[in-house]
Order: sequence, then structure tokens, then C-alpha cells
Amino acid sequence: MNKAKVPTNTITRDLRDFAAPTGNIYETVVILSKRANQLAIAEKKELTRKLEDFKPERDTTMEEVFENREQIEISKYYERQPKSTLVAISEFLAGEVNYRVAKQDDED
Repeated sequence: MNKAKVPTNTITRDLRDFAAPTGNIYETVVILSKRANQLAIAEKKELTRKLEDFKPERDTTMEEVFENREQIEISKYYERQPKSTLVAISEFLAGEVNYRVAKQDDED
């Protein structure tokens, strides 16, 4: 999913649109939650990897910490990105999320 097409704010949605693919709104919420978590973890790893370049080689005190414009720009870029929940919702409604439902045993 192209993040540029994902809205950065919340919009009103019809719950029937969410329940239609799974037949159950609660299953949909679980799927969206797991997908949003996957996206958030991936983004955090990417940001951490990019910020590793700016890590000081030795222990520094607060007075020695200096402002790095490139580091600030990287952080601001990630702050402007749509939240992982909004990306997960957009992917789900576009049919781009693959999921499977665990088979239940009928041993009652």
C-alpha cells in the first residue's frame, strides 16, 4: 500500500464494510490489530537502523549532546507518516491483507 494515499487523520467508516470480508467485526478488529502491530514494528526497526548512524561513539553528558539537523529531519519524516492503524485499515479495505482463520475443533 502506498502510504501517500493513506489519510493521516481519522474518517468515519461504516462497520458493515469491515465485517463483510470476515463475517464478524470482532475477527476484523483482531486482524487489523495484528497487521497494525506488524507495521509499527517494521517502522520502528527502520527508524532505529537509520538513527544508529548518529549514536555517539562514547558516553556523553547532556552538555556535550549537540543538535544534528539530519537526525531531526529523519525523525520529523517518521512523525508525519500515517499511523500504522490507518495503514492497516486502508490495506484491509483494499483487500491487500492476507489472513487465515484457525480451524476450530467440534469436540463439545
